[in-house]
Amino acid sequence: MSTSLAWDERYQGGGFQFGEAPNRYLQCQRAWLRPGMRALALGDGEGRNGVWLAEQGLSSVSLDWSPVAGAKAAALAAARGVALRTVTADAAEWDYPEAAFDLVAWIFVHLPPEDRAAATAGVLRCLAPGGLLILECFSPAQQGRRSGGPKMPELLWTRALVEQHFAGLEVLELLEGTVALDEGPRHQGQAEVVRALMRKT
Repeated sequence: MSTSLAWDERYQGGGFQFGEAPNRYLQCQRAWLRPGMRALALGDGEGRNGVWLAEQGLSSVSLDWSPVAGAKAAALAAARGVALRTVTADAAEWDYPEAAFDLVAWIFVHLPPEDRAAATAGVLRCLAPGGLLILECFSPAQQGRRSGGPKMPELLWTRALVEQHFAGLEVLELLEGTVALDEGPRHQGQAEVVRALMRKT
């Protein structure tokens, strides 16, 4: 099983493992964003999504369990001239503040079932009324592909898992299929994903 130390090791190199540009699906939701919105980029690694959200005028928090990643996220934000709050915490154990965010970006966060349940419950708690969840994760069809994602099948997402874990949210979009990834050295090529845009009513 992956640990924060393993990710520290991956992030210690000079380059960005998943690039410096934001996730494309997140970027496609720009029309939903408004300056001043409070955003949480969950499992944000080196900060590419949290920094981009800050560049859109959002009050952005980047959460990851790797302190090495958090330091790189803070440096990226400083280089881009935006404010970013970094939090070093396990997504399954963080004390999610109630109704504290207008948007949560859950981008390629793959957790064991028990941890996934804890993190999704936290996200439901921290979303304010009207708040948006933007999610992209690898699906079981990704197995065997070299374009990224976990090797353990229980970490992968399906439409049914999205509906189960985020029951109660309004589904604005829920897709499963093939996309072309170009996100740093670790996400390259055709990939099988689940994408969701949901809103807390």
